[in-house]
Amino acid sequence: MNSPSFFARVYDAVQMIPRGRVATYGQIARLCGNPRASRAVGYALHANPLPGIVPCHRVVNREGRLAPAFAFGGPSAQADLLEREGVPCLLRDGDYYVDLKRFAWRVEIEK
Repeated sequence: MNSPSFFARVYDAVQMIPRGRVATYGQIARLCGNPRASRAVGYALHANPLPGIVPCHRVVNREGRLAPAFAFGGPSAQADLLEREGVPCLLRDGDYYVDLKRFAWRVEIEK
């Protein structure tokens, strides 16, 4: 699951998330053909070799929470990147959140 080909599929899927939208780790895992690989998606994004090209800041958890250990500057950096794209991030109990009802990327996943 942590093979280079899985990571490549993750990077390809994340590049499809439109500016101003977010996707969840689980959604990306499903797009990559392995719905149980949410954590592996996180590992892939943490190792993102092209942070300016693969917009890993657009991936959040299933509750809309930003990564507590965002690899490219911490959660405030992730929030800043999202806010520059028009996605407001709310600070709640020390964590940043995105409203998934408003900003989730809606994509059809083939079965």
